[in-house]
Amino acid sequence: MATGKIPCGIAIPQMSTPNYVPELRDFLSRAEALGYDSVWVQEQILGDAPMFEPITLLTFVAALTSRVRLGTSVILPVTRHPIHLAKTLATADHLSNGRITLGVGLGGPHVPEPPFNIPKENRSRRFVEVLKVMKLLLTEPRASFAGEFWKFDNLAMEPKPLQKPHPPIWFGARDEVALKRAARHGDGWMGAGSSTHADFVTQSTMLRRLLAESHRDPATYPISKRVYIAIDDDRERAERRLREWFGVRYRNPDMASRVSIWGSVDQCVDKLGELVRAGAQHFLLNPVFDDMEHLERLASDVMPRL
Repeated sequence: MATGKIPCGIAIPQMSTPNYVPELRDFLSRAEALGYDSVWVQEQILGDAPMFEPITLLTFVAALTSRVRLGTSVILPVTRHPIHLAKTLATADHLSNGRITLGVGLGGPHVPEPPFNIPKENRSRRFVEVLKVMKLLLTEPRASFAGEFWKFDNLAMEPKPLQKPHPPIWFGARDEVALKRAARHGDGWMGAGSSTHADFVTQSTMLRRLLAESHRDPATYPISKRVYIAIDDDRERAERRLREWFGVRYRNPDMASRVSIWGSVDQCVDKLGELVRAGAQHFLLNPVFDDMEHLERLASDVMPRL
């Protein structure tokens, strides 16, 4: 079992396959036994990749696990109705016995607004308002709200989540405006897997400053980083396989070489150590091939050395 000082989560394989459910059971059983602190899913509602809806999947994962936290990194609240989102989150929190972490993001140009009937304008204000509505419904016996996009009076929603005041909300954010929202409205932050080490250094430094300006204690605000990682003594092979995956998932194979960590165990530990020195307090480790093999090797060879 991993015994390193930096807690690590692992990305759940999320693509539909013929043997997905039994393979997922095995993966989750080993993840808990090996000492991962959390398991995480992403969101892609539209697209040709056969990815499962994240909160539904985590609710199923809750029934297959007992200890690990269950996180989204990230969902896009602007594409969801806040009342339904609040109810779904409270339900998942109960069914997981209070283990849900909701990772949220604003989304970027890749989000197709028209199918969701969302205007491109005022996206950031809509995003903040969704979170405000959701928090009210999850914490108040009777909730009233008069905003720009939603208005209601004296609404009750039960049951309230087990986690108080609500499940922690971690932000994915990159630029200063988004990081300022994270400092004001979030309970934690996770650097994107598609951002570079230099980006993480800049963003985490900026976030700590913004937390201080918002009179929030950075010591109580988790800072995490999704890391695409591949352990292989043959560095060229590892990079090639990462580039193949990024070419399919992001339509950009060159991104793999800019943002991933790959190579021998020593090389991967050294690169992760750089992120720790830059302020990372938690990692979401994200292999993109040989999932079970990486699950084992990361826990036995990498995590104890962090």
